[in-house]
Amino acid sequence: MALPWALAVLSLLPLLDAQSPACPNFSVPITNASLDQISGKWFYIASASRLPGYKEKASKIHASFYFFTPNHTEDTILFREYMTVGDQCLYNSSSLKVQRENGTLSTSENGTEHYGQLVLSKDPKIFMLASFPEDKQNMGLSFFADQPEATPEQMQQFYDYLTCMGMDKSEVMYTDEKKNLCLLLEKQHDEERKKEEERSKTGTALD
Repeated sequence: MALPWALAVLSLLPLLDAQSPACPNFSVPITNASLDQISGKWFYIASASRLPGYKEKASKIHASFYFFTPNHTEDTILFREYMTVGDQCLYNSSSLKVQRENGTLSTSENGTEHYGQLVLSKDPKIFMLASFPEDKQNMGLSFFADQPEATPEQMQQFYDYLTCMGMDKSEVMYTDEKKNLCLLLEKQHDEERKKEEERSKTGTALD
């Protein structure tokens, strides 16, 4: 299953340059510093979207978290996704493409490229992904934090961005960390990676 924000940006057309004066610039170029800022583990906290069909799909996501590993040279981000849907944990590992100049991240699914506009705030512990920020009928915004629960101040930044886009808090769908069913799988994967690293070190030593 694609990232939650990807569900909101199906068939995304090139973003327009016109922006509301009250809104941040959604086309800020992505730099190495930007990639370093979103490196690591992130929790999908909430999202709002007017794209038809998105709410039905997003409502099934109870909890979700990700691991991002940027590659500055290749302009890609390896991501590992743990998503609780219904009563099961779904795992996916894939790669995001980085379009530095227009500030977007994209991933391919079933032959279609899905885009999200990276939005960084002054708080390095959160970031957002916007879709169709100037399209009132299809716009969306997803919110991520480095902890499973965002602080009131962090949530307010999300709400402020929603407001400037012309959306309302009543449109927001939230996740619930208490429904996270992926902790055991995450632990299993961590143990497997540690064993693999140990085998690699041992093999290098023998060489």
